[in-house]
Amino acid sequence: MKILNPNMILSASGWRKVFAVSGEETDTTTEIGMENTCISVLSALVFSDYVKKRTGKRTPTIVLGIDTRPTGPEIANAMIRLLLKEKVVVRYVGVTAAPEIMAYSKLFDGFIYISASHNPIGHNGIKFGLNDGGVLNGKENALLVEEFKAKCSDEFALQNVSRLISVRSQSDLEWVYSESISTKKEALEIYKTFSKNVISSLTNVSLQDKFFDNLKAQIKSNPIGIVCDFNGSARTMSIDKEFFAENNLNFYPFNDIPGKIVHEIIPEPENLVHCAKKMEELQKAGTKDAILGYMPDCDGDRGNIVYWDSKTESAQILKAQEVFSLSVLAELAFSYWLSSSNPDYKAAVAVNCPTSMRIDEIAKAFDAKVFRGEVGEANVVNTARLARKEGYTVRILGEGSNGGTITFPSSVRDPINTIFAFIKLLTIKDTAEGKGLFHIWCELSGQEDKYRDDFTLSDVLETLPVYTTTGVSESRAILKISTMDHAKLKGNFQKVFENSFKNGADGLLKKYGISSYKCILTNGTTEKVDAKDFSESGKGGLKIQFFENSDKPSAFIWMRGSGTEPVFRIMCDVKGNNPDKEKELLAWETKMLLEADKM
Repeated sequence: MKILNPNMILSASGWRKVFAVSGEETDTTTEIGMENTCISVLSALVFSDYVKKRTGKRTPTIVLGIDTRPTGPEIANAMIRLLLKEKVVVRYVGVTAAPEIMAYSKLFDGFIYISASHNPIGHNGIKFGLNDGGVLNGKENALLVEEFKAKCSDEFALQNVSRLISVRSQSDLEWVYSESISTKKEALEIYKTFSKNVISSLTNVSLQDKFFDNLKAQIKSNPIGIVCDFNGSARTMSIDKEFFAENNLNFYPFNDIPGKIVHEIIPEPENLVHCAKKMEELQKAGTKDAILGYMPDCDGDRGNIVYWDSKTESAQILKAQEVFSLSVLAELAFSYWLSSSNPDYKAAVAVNCPTSMRIDEIAKAFDAKVFRGEVGEANVVNTARLARKEGYTVRILGEGSNGGTITFPSSVRDPINTIFAFIKLLTIKDTAEGKGLFHIWCELSGQEDKYRDDFTLSDVLETLPVYTTTGVSESRAILKISTMDHAKLKGNFQKVFENSFKNGADGLLKKYGISSYKCILTNGTTEKVDAKDFSESGKGGLKIQFFENSDKPSAFIWMRGSGTEPVFRIMCDVKGNNPDKEKELLAWETKMLLEADKM
């Protein structure tokens, strides 16, 4: 009897694999085959049991949605059949953006979202969550993984698929699909309402309306246009077009046919060139308000930024760490603008371990504390929750390493919120009642001489702390490592590193004045500073900060095995504009890791 081997990455950020029946990651087929159908069914069964146990309900309500990948409908159909068999009430929203389904699911018992985010088109995946607006944390995900593996190891798993998805009544299945149109409309309305709350930080509707009226008035006086390369993503069927129009923002979308994915999915610089090109075409044609642009990934929870540089008169692509830095600056300034008169106000930012140290400098200007957790959206969200329990206001959080911005009370990345962070920064200006956001930042960071009333985003960027950071999608940032035991690998790395550091790292330490180091480990929401045993990080993050005769770090190198892809990620962050130093430190890290991998 054939045993089912799911061959999946089972991360809290999403269970992922190639679902295309051919096994080819670039295959655009809609077919998933019997084994992947079985995987879909067992995943839904495990989550159904979990939700029933958590809620105590025999017939819980679960929201189900897909992104625009071709295999999504077949996976969804198998899951819907299983959930109906299990007497679950299914609310199927069809194609939906991740922030949309997560906002909508707050009204029900949980959600299943079928998406592989930025992975190639033949991939697909599954995200699980309850009604707190985010995915399950690592601990809860581990419970599902254990149960899922047990069900997959059943020698009759494949045989039982047909029985598990044979619905009691075909009319039940038809009802779910027929109701999906009205369900989708409801989800869009809920998401739009929630987005207003997130952007304004206000729950009172009349105060919200006043806030957006003021924003719209500013935009009407100084028009802002948004360029969007949808790349066929789930955001083609979300609130973007309507929401921007409602707020007096001109919108210039392209590649906006759902499912027509015309280029690579990951929103990194190499794929943002299309958005930059469109912006330059618009500017050349006289559309001078086209100053911001974005490109989402397939599930629409991440969207990095293109902007019009008023200095060079050209479209420029922001790096992921720059996007996040500007978002943090904007939202900390906005939070300060709203709350600085409150004596109990304590600001904080929650980020992942490899987020650039420029965030620490920005946060320091606002007297905000920086909390760091392990890579993974769920880890950062839970790190922020723990900080809030300590009395901190955590308005902004996210993973600077990929540019993903999460704005409270949301628990998921959202390009709409990123765009509006930039818009608030540009439009909330000095008035008789007080200083605007950019003026506040300039004053608190000791750069008031750089403020002027007619500033542009180019002016804001010139005030950011300068760092040189490895890009997350660069080939240099990804290693193929054969050692599966990452604790062992890091233990071996420690031996190589300590020996190399002791001997001056072939002159590298002397060249850059590095005198000491500190090891920092991150696992989940726990950060251990000045760790003595590198292997303690296990599958978590390992960072080594370097010091140059000062108590302030001047650079760091970082490493962690990916939880969603079969690769080992590395990076380097260096204070100042010093690409040579970043390249040499990263090359040193690479050399030591490859040596450790052979031990």
